[in-house]
Amino acid sequence: MTAITNETRMAARSLPRRNLFAVGLQRVRFELVQYFRSGDALFFTFLFPVFMLGLFSVAFGADGDVVLAPDLPPISMAELYLPGMLAAGLLLSGFQNLAIDIAIERSEGMLKRYGGTPLSPISYFIGKIGLVAITGVAQAALLLAFAALALGVDLPTDPASWMTFAWVFVLGITASALLGVALSALPRTGKSATAVVVPIALALQFISGVYLMFAQLPEWLQNVAGAFPLKWMAQGMRAAFLPDEFAALEQNGEWNLAGVAIALAVWLVVGLVLSRLTFRWIRRDA
Repeated sequence: MTAITNETRMAARSLPRRNLFAVGLQRVRFELVQYFRSGDALFFTFLFPVFMLGLFSVAFGADGDVVLAPDLPPISMAELYLPGMLAAGLLLSGFQNLAIDIAIERSEGMLKRYGGTPLSPISYFIGKIGLVAITGVAQAALLLAFAALALGVDLPTDPASWMTFAWVFVLGITASALLGVALSALPRTGKSATAVVVPIALALQFISGVYLMFAQLPEWLQNVAGAFPLKWMAQGMRAAFLPDEFAALEQNGEWNLAGVAIALAVWLVVGLVLSRLTFRWIRRDA
């Protein structure tokens, strides 16, 4: 058995790089089919931010627009919550989805079987990252369309806002996906994956300005949230979709997009290093 495994691994290493990418693209299609056939994953990662945006808009927006501070213009609840839900979508699509999915595949022995075939980890992760990229873009498009068409949110018209959205989206979803790969090594079984990952994702959403207004959180909790990437994703999305006057509600009274870029880039590198160190076809303690 060891000889067969070694031979298949050697075969994988000898595959031309273009074949690795071709197999990876086939894996993308496979991952997408599996994802959209899973009702619970479809709701709790793909449709959940849309559902929460609609819920908060209806529940808290019955009295019309709100004025958050004397010097700020009125704003609808849908417009207020849209940036946070976009950031939450990045976390759910990348971090939560991959952390649970890979942990379950490892627990069920799928990764062990992959390790005994010519499938390269490169091709495997092309499939996973492709899944995250496609579902993340589709989810963001659905959120924006729902906000504009159903909730009456006026989306930005200036290119600078959309450029900010684009780079925050790319850095945020990449960092989230890599951190999800790294965290997938933590659950010992597939059954415990959801119990390990979901509370972490949920806690981050509450302290990072997704469900609660970030400006209303205690300063010490804002500082804690600043140590994690979701806070910076939400701040970048607020910079893209809220009027400039709302920068006054941020910690330092400004959007601090340079800080957003640096924080997300650092977390991207951290996720890359951790995923490289922790990912194995088989758990070391298995």
